[in-house]
Amino acid sequence: MKKIVLNFTRLFTGYFLYALGIVMAINANLGIAPWDVLNQGIGNVLNISIGKASILVGFIIVLVDIYFGENIGWGTVFNMIFVGIFIDILMISNIVPRFDSFFPSLLMILVGLVIIGFACFFYVGAGYGIGPRDGLMVALTKKTKKSVKFVKNTIEITVLIVGYLLGGSVGIGTAVMSICGGYFFEFVFKLVNFDVTEVKHRYIADDLKYIKEKLRKKNEGEV
Repeated sequence: MKKIVLNFTRLFTGYFLYALGIVMAINANLGIAPWDVLNQGIGNVLNISIGKASILVGFIIVLVDIYFGENIGWGTVFNMIFVGIFIDILMISNIVPRFDSFFPSLLMILVGLVIIGFACFFYVGAGYGIGPRDGLMVALTKKTKKSVKFVKNTIEITVLIVGYLLGGSVGIGTAVMSICGGYFFEFVFKLVNFDVTEVKHRYIADDLKYIKEKLRKKNEGEV
């Protein structure tokens, strides 16, 4: 039980930090990451907050992941819900400052990337499944037999274009986050000595299988 509590604490710390990094990029006013451009664009069209738009997009992606046969963890579902909730809380509370000058804004984006790197370390390391968008990348890589880099770039270019057409904010910050994001993640992972390939995830299917097995043994014991 103690391990479960610690893992869930780690999971939700990661979600909060991820939302914080996103809000820092939004308030920097230099453009945001491709997926957030899409969320912002959908939010503009549907007249909903960017957090709610993030939840809506995440829900659709989870359904696509399931359709493609990807394993879904509780962390995948919670990621879909709580990152969006935390984004809205941070936006409403005005905790994160807004900048209009170029260099302070650029610095805030770079710090935000570091924070997002730590966020991934926390929530991926908890072992409850990857985020919906990462799951989509994995599913399409398997389906198309193309490289991860090609699939990731294709997805991000597509959502960026759609988000821009819907009114999302695109600027130099978008380019910085798209190009530098991977390097910042690598820096943070090396800093904390974290290897994503060594994380063993527990999926919802595993828990359902465990419950089914327990019920089977119980029924057999009663016979």
